[in-house]
Amino acid sequence: MKGKVFTLFLIFCFSSPPVRSQVEVERPYWFFLEQGKQYFRSGAYGNALLAFEDARNRRRAMYTRMEQDMIALLSIAEVRRFGDELELVEKYIAERGQINASQALEELYYRVPRETLENSARRTLEVFDRLKAYPEAEYWIGETYRTEGELGIALRQFQKAYEQRSFLETPGFATEILYKIADIHRIRQEYTLMERNLLEILKQDVLWSQDSGTFVRSAMTRTMENDGIDRFLTLYRYNNPVTLRAHQLLGFYYGASGRHNRAAEHLVFAFLIQNSVFIDEIIRIRYDYTFTTLEDLLNEIMSRPVLASYFEEAEYYKIMYSLGVAFFGSGKLNAARHFWNGCVGRQDAGEWRVRSLAQLQSPSVERVVELP
Repeated sequence: MKGKVFTLFLIFCFSSPPVRSQVEVERPYWFFLEQGKQYFRSGAYGNALLAFEDARNRRRAMYTRMEQDMIALLSIAEVRRFGDELELVEKYIAERGQINASQALEELYYRVPRETLENSARRTLEVFDRLKAYPEAEYWIGETYRTEGELGIALRQFQKAYEQRSFLETPGFATEILYKIADIHRIRQEYTLMERNLLEILKQDVLWSQDSGTFVRSAMTRTMENDGIDRFLTLYRYNNPVTLRAHQLLGFYYGASGRHNRAAEHLVFAFLIQNSVFIDEIIRIRYDYTFTTLEDLLNEIMSRPVLASYFEEAEYYKIMYSLGVAFFGSGKLNAARHFWNGCVGRQDAGEWRVRSLAQLQSPSVERVVELP
């Protein structure tokens, strides 16, 4: 008798889904995205990929179901008489207790402003169809493939995520996607495509892209050439770290390809943004700080471990040295010497101090970086 009971118990356990699975079915799509991120950060890339794909599929299924609920409602003969009037459809839903359709519209209004639907019932179906896209999941699928060296698949995923950027929950994340796309093109030596994506990022840089930008850039260059770095950083400040990397990469790229004027323009912006970030951070820590000289600023940075760590990562002296080369290649020797002298005056500049000394003795147009 005991054996039969035990056998029945085993049959029950293996024929009935575990409680944990029943709970997981009800979890929202974004739960699986966050779970995938945890797997990714721990190096479990196979599990991460499955979780990201699950998140994408669950979101698609959810909005498909809501779309179908609205189609079913709009197919009712009584509702068809309302035409495309969304307000009349909403009234019908409320009066008749159409729970599924009501929940679908509630979700829709949470995702998009109600006024964008223009009182159109048909437009709700269009938006539900678009909401099936999940750019965050596409991005993380791409990032997983990129980490595992599958650059072709990763690139397609990043491009897909960027195409769906209007549905990003964090709109500014589109810039991160563009940086990933540009970096893959750089690694694959597709420099024209890399340049195109970096310039797309710079469309967000108001000071760079505005109509008067040429005037501003010319004024910056004149100040740098005639009055030096200290005067330049006294007059100008521009804290826009989002575009820093784009200016930096384009500056190196144009310098490596011999387009020194363009290299100088981008590297000036990179240099200005870097210093603006440092100055603002020092003021946050020490409210009475006022910029006086580059030497004083660098001493302040090096006295603070967190800033000093970022300073090294930001390739500060490499940008200074490269600016000198770009200015020299553009026929602006005075401006070039300002930057080389700046490197020479710093023992911590290492390689860039040695190279700057050589340039001051015998200036030349040197290819600073070899693009991979």
